[in-house]
Amino acid sequence: MAKVTYQPAPESESETRDQNSGSPNRRRRILLVTVAASVILGLVAILFGGAIFNPAATPESEPTMTAIQIIPLVILVVMFVVATKWPLNIGVMGLVASFGVGYFMLGMTDKEILADFPANIVITIVGVTYFFSMAQRNGTIDIIVQTCVRLVRGKTMLLPWVFFLLAASLTALGTFSPAAVALLAPAAIGLAYESRIHPVLMGAFIINGAHAGGFSPLSVAGVLVHDIAVKNGFPISQSSLFAASFALNLILSVLTVVLFALLGKIRDGATGQLADLDTTHTARPHGQQILTLALIVAMLVCALGFHMPIGFVALSAGLLLALVNIKEHQTFIGGVSWSTVLLVAGMITYVSLLQHVGVIDTLAEQALALGAPLLIALVLCYVIGVGSAFASSTALLTAFIPLAGPLLATSSLSASGTVAALAIAATVVDVSPFSTDGALVVANAREDDRQRVYKQLMVYAGGVVLVAPALAWALLVPTGIM
Repeated sequence: MAKVTYQPAPESESETRDQNSGSPNRRRRILLVTVAASVILGLVAILFGGAIFNPAATPESEPTMTAIQIIPLVILVVMFVVATKWPLNIGVMGLVASFGVGYFMLGMTDKEILADFPANIVITIVGVTYFFSMAQRNGTIDIIVQTCVRLVRGKTMLLPWVFFLLAASLTALGTFSPAAVALLAPAAIGLAYESRIHPVLMGAFIINGAHAGGFSPLSVAGVLVHDIAVKNGFPISQSSLFAASFALNLILSVLTVVLFALLGKIRDGATGQLADLDTTHTARPHGQQILTLALIVAMLVCALGFHMPIGFVALSAGLLLALVNIKEHQTFIGGVSWSTVLLVAGMITYVSLLQHVGVIDTLAEQALALGAPLLIALVLCYVIGVGSAFASSTALLTAFIPLAGPLLATSSLSASGTVAALAIAATVVDVSPFSTDGALVVANAREDDRQRVYKQLMVYAGGVVLVAPALAWALLVPTGIM
């Protein structure tokens, strides 16, 4: 079995940032201002760009926003800025804002405010994180990792691709992206140091892999994007979304290898001497691990073969595991990603409120005044991409995908291609050390190497932010491939 150096991740993303950004605080503030300015400029382009790109249009012909629409929109922007600056859950802010706007401004009852509460998505998140927290605790995930590492037979340069596929498999089965990175990063980064692979390269492959499988029909993000699209009247192909996400992240990983090869940094001299990996022995699954592997297969059959809801299936499988290990049941409950539940529920509830007062429709109509659907799609890809490097990708998806509805209704753009481009642009930038995934990579670097990994990962993330949204847009929107 390969010797793996495990390093505990910090308790929260904010702690990771604080530990690694002492001197770069000023740089982070500059980047924060850049993000805020990008979001504001994007909104300004949508609101007023028609006069520049379509001068023939008269002001009277353009829809105008009322005060009752502007105030909730300003609150949304403030929420993103606050959540970026401080470690506050934007979902909690979304629920509070829904109450404030709905109750005091619109006179709605609590039932009306919560009419679009995403119960099915909440069940999905609770179910898959409940089950996979137990799979991690009972050692099943470790068995899978060890088996895959053994397959490389000492060929260390295959390790990044092994962890790419492992991460993609976990998220495709329903594991939330940060959870998959958290499960694999300790082993992957430890093996990177032992085999002298650059830790940033390994970290990028784990994150890209997690996003490659992150939009499968079984995944939280895949269900979320599909449900939002259907709700807004432009159903998309879940299989096409999954295939596009996997292909784009695969291309990005190949480009990453080329970049590191050109820079001469695939083999990292700073990590010490090259060590031989012992991949001849792998622990065999037993007891609960065998049961867990069988339940994973059963979940696949139920969800893919019989189209049963993955959330309830995962909860049922988790309950079976809990009955086998009843003494530790409370620790399993603690493995549920409650912060993600709050984030998704709060943001979808608040965005639904924006739709209720007509904010989404008005913004979309004003965006159409640009007169160039391809340009609008590119602007949206960059705004959501830059914002996601610092804020929650899930929150931005719930806010931006509805904007594509009227655009798709009045143009020949492909619904699946446009939504896939937005979804991919929002997630591939999570290699940023200011996001949960990037922070986990930094946290699992060696203590004496953490500052170097932080700086180099930030530089790499900057390149991804510049390239990835344009790449997703170029391959999926103008081509009409989906």
